[in-house]
Amino acid sequence: MPDHTDRTDRTDRSSGLSRRSVTGLAATTALTALFGAATTGTAGAATTRRTTTSRTDHRRAATAAASPAASGAPSVIRLGPRTLDVSLPSAALGRNAPVRLILPSSFDARPARTYPVLYLLHGAHDDHTSWTRETDIEAFTAGRELIVAMPDAGPTGIPTAWRGGPDYETFQVGEVPALLARDYRASGVRVVAGVSTGGYGAMAHAARHPGTFAAAASYSGILDTTAPGVPTLMDAIVARENLAALSLWGHPILDLLTWRNFNPRSRAAGLRGTALYVSSGSGVAGGMGDWLPEALESLLWPSAHAFTDTLALLRVPVTTHFYAGGGHSWAYWKREFTASWPMLAGALGVPA
Repeated sequence: MPDHTDRTDRTDRSSGLSRRSVTGLAATTALTALFGAATTGTAGAATTRRTTTSRTDHRRAATAAASPAASGAPSVIRLGPRTLDVSLPSAALGRNAPVRLILPSSFDARPARTYPVLYLLHGAHDDHTSWTRETDIEAFTAGRELIVAMPDAGPTGIPTAWRGGPDYETFQVGEVPALLARDYRASGVRVVAGVSTGGYGAMAHAARHPGTFAAAASYSGILDTTAPGVPTLMDAIVARENLAALSLWGHPILDLLTWRNFNPRSRAAGLRGTALYVSSGSGVAGGMGDWLPEALESLLWPSAHAFTDTLALLRVPVTTHFYAGGGHSWAYWKREFTASWPMLAGALGVPA
């Protein structure tokens, strides 16, 4: 794999602005994008009905820590020959939570075979259906010998252990793999990729659980949660879902140790030995004038660079694609998934 030192700052030069300038330019507009009306291609707009339901589920889970966990067998809805929606009873969440699965084409014909798993994580204000809704992942994986798992991350799409609330990290890293090993013949080979807050999750999971994932990829992810402007963005994501202030990790200064504990940049040493791919755009600087998603992308640009700079200091290899312009949208994330696929396929042990 190319070492991080192969990356240059050519994109910074082509955009004509420093990272600090990009952050300042975007800071006041990115949050407007977050709170504004749903815009096609931003962090994954879901329907009003889904968002309302998810908010209710999240608040219920946040008060369920002392309550009996959801119990019983998973229920399954078959959506197609290979695609299933599984409702998984989760002790970590205190409720049943959905996971969308795409099974290998040979799954029924080869009952003794085990399969590696590609985990795909959704972004903020979206859900476990986003990858099948926004991409051709079903067709793309046809004939490839792997399972695709797309677990729920709640209404904010931040797959972490919330302060005194639901534990989406345990759900995604512990409970879903256990389900797949037990019921769907999953092997121990796993890779993870995600968009936006799901990109955060991909790197946070891999860093906080070294060796669990053979590879991790982030597309426009939040990779340094304590970078300037990013705590405000995280708080805004929480606020947009009408969830309690400070319910994520507490106050970013008073509870700084907690914020660092869940920060991919602070936990970057745990990524040694994991194949890595990071992509991000400069957004407004060098963009095409689609200012809402471009402003949000700009806000995350310095965070991604801080993360990969830390990997360089630690001599942890990473493949990067930092590009001029670009928006916080699926138009770019689909392209980046395709670019990262050879790395992910290699880690999975399947043909690219």
